[in-house]
Amino acid sequence: MIAPAPASRFQIFVWTLFDFANTSFSVMVVAVGYSLYFKEIVAGGSGRGDLFWGIAVSISMLLTALIAPVLGAAADYSSRRKRFLFGFTITSILATALLYFVQPGMIASGMLLFILANIGFEGGLVFYDAFLPNLTTERSYGRVSGYGFAMGYVGSLVTLLIAMPLYAEGFIAENLPNVRLSFVIAAAIFLIFSAPLFFFLRDHKTRFEYKVSYVKAGMQRVWETVGHLKNYRNVARFLLAFFIYNDGILTVISFASIFATQSLHFTLQEVLILFAIVQASGIVGSLIFGIVTDKIGAKRTININLVLWMIVTAGAYAVQSKELFYLIGIIAGSSMGASQAASRSLMAQLTPKEREAEFFGFFDGLCGKASAVVGTFLFGLISYITGDQRISVAAIGIFFIAGFILLQKVDDTQSVR
Repeated sequence: MIAPAPASRFQIFVWTLFDFANTSFSVMVVAVGYSLYFKEIVAGGSGRGDLFWGIAVSISMLLTALIAPVLGAAADYSSRRKRFLFGFTITSILATALLYFVQPGMIASGMLLFILANIGFEGGLVFYDAFLPNLTTERSYGRVSGYGFAMGYVGSLVTLLIAMPLYAEGFIAENLPNVRLSFVIAAAIFLIFSAPLFFFLRDHKTRFEYKVSYVKAGMQRVWETVGHLKNYRNVARFLLAFFIYNDGILTVISFASIFATQSLHFTLQEVLILFAIVQASGIVGSLIFGIVTDKIGAKRTININLVLWMIVTAGAYAVQSKELFYLIGIIAGSSMGASQAASRSLMAQLTPKEREAEFFGFFDGLCGKASAVVGTFLFGLISYITGDQRISVAAIGIFFIAGFILLQKVDDTQSVR
C-alpha cells in the first residue's frame, strides 16, 4: 500500500470547512431552531413536545449506533469514503431543507425527517473523521482536529447570526414561514461549505485481493472488540464512565433551548443570543482546558468538568432569572468542548497502540452515539409525566454524578504506550 502524500494547507482548510458546514445543522436543527419549532408548534408544547422530541433524538442516535460498526468497516476497507460521505451528507441536507414543509400537527412527518437528517449528519462524521490520517502525520492529529473544532464553532456562530433576524417576531403565525426558512438556510450553508471537500480532497486508495462485506466486517469488529476489552479492564471502565456522562452532555445540548423557552420564558431572540454566548465560551473553554489537560492530566480535567456539569444541572434546576441562566450557559459552553477533548486524550492514554484504531472506533462509534439514547428519552418522559422540566434536569444530573464515581475507578497512572 503506497503512503499518501502529505496534504497541502489548502486541503486541510477544505477539510475543516466541512466542520464549518455541518455545525449549521447541529446548531439550527438539533440545538435551537427546529427543536423549539417542533416542540412548540408541531407537537403543541408542554411535556408532550418534550416526549416526542426525546423519542426522535433517541431513535436517530440508536439507529446510527447500530450501523456505526458497518460504517466504520466501510471507512476502513473502502476507497470510496467520499462517496459514502456524500450520500450521508446529501441525505441530511435534503431532509433538513424539507423541514420547511413541516406544519403544526405533522408530528410523524416532523420526527421522520429529523431522524433521517440526524442519521445523515452523524453517519457522515464517521467518513469525515476517516480522512484525518491522510491529511497529516500522527504527531499533528490533535492540532489539525482542533482546527476542525474551531471552524465548527465559527460555523455555529455564523449560522446563528444569519438566522437571528428571522426569529425576531417569535412563533406568531405570520412569522412561522421565516422560522421555517432558517432550516433551509442551514441546509444551504451545509451544502455550500461542504462542497469543496468533494471537489478538492481525494480518497486514499486501498486495494484488497478479496471482496469485503462491510456488514460482516463491522459485526466481527464489535465482537472482537468486546472480547479484547475483557483483557483491558481499565479501558472498559473508562468507556462505561464516558458512556454515562456523555449521555448527560448530549441530553443537555438537545434540550437546553427547550428548557430556556418553557421554564424561563426566553424569547427566540434571547435563545439565539444564549447559544451564541455558549459557542463563544466553548472556544475559550477548549483553549484553557487544553492547557490545563497538559498540566494536570486528562482524568483530572474530566473530573473538573464533570463537577462543572453538576453545577450546571443543579443551577438549571434552581435558577429563576434569565441573567443567571446566561451564566450557567457560559459554564456549560466552556465545559462542552473541554469534556470531549479531555475524554479523547484519556482514551488515547489508556489505549494500547496495537488496539488504537479498534478501541477508538468503539469509543467514537458505539459509545459516542449510543450514549445519546437514554438521557434524551428519559428527559422527555419525565417532563411528560410530571409536567416539570426542572425534575427532568435534576434527573440528568445523576448521569454526571454516576460518571464521576465510575471515572475514579479508572487508573491513569500506568501508561500503556
